[in-house]
This record gives sequence, structure tokens and C-alpha cells, in this order.
Amino acid sequence: QVQLVESGGGLVQAGGSLRLSCAAIGGSFSMLSTGWFRQASGKEREFVAAISHTGGSTNYLDSVKGRFTISTDNAKKTVYLQMNSLKPEDTALYSCAAGRGDGAWSTGAWYDYWGQGTRVTVSS
Repeated sequence: QVQLVESGGGLVQAGGSLRLSCAAIGGSFSMLSTGWFRQASGKEREFVAAISHTGGSTNYLDSVKGRFTISTDNAKKTVYLQMNSLKPEDTALYSCAAGRGDGAWSTGAWYDYWGQGTRVTVSS
């Protein structure tokens, strides 16, 4: 069993940056592919970014390409989401997910474990 704990959310002005972290507790993190999803108030959850457990593949939502970067540190059992040039429409609850296997999946069904989320608010 793997527990995921996110941190790093907060309030930031448009154009600013945040780095989200997701620490894995338990399990073999290096064998897990990971992703970030977000859910804005009143909207459905959407895929943001993903990285395969080998790090060989990444995948991004079109609207965050060039602004967000996903990365992992296997020694720290942590996945990061560096978010630059933030926009008000990036405001949401951001959750990380981890799944067994090797893939940068954009579909939530592929993931076995989910964190509780960290809230990001971008003011205009």
C-alpha cells in the first residue's frame, strides 16, 4: 500500500510560480508511474501531467505545456510539479496519483493510489 501526501500549494499572483511536491510513503516508488490531476470548483477532475516510472515519457495537458514541468526524485520518493507563469484558470485542488506499470497516463483509471490534494489559488 502506498500513501501519497501533497504539499506546496498556496495563493500566488498571476505570472508567479509554485512547486508542488508529492511524497510517497510505503511501496516501491521507483516502480510507480505518477501523475498530477486537478479539479476546479464546480468542474470535473482533469489531467495535468504524468511521468513514467523510468522517466522516459512525460505527458502534459495542452494548456500547461511550456509552463509546467513534472519530475521525480526516486531517492526522496517524491514527484514534483513545477508551475510557472500561473494563470487564474490554473486555480484548483491539485492531486497526485501513482500507478503500477510504466506509462505517462492521462486517464485516472490507470492509477492505483491518490493523494488528498493541495490547493492552488492564482489571483488576477
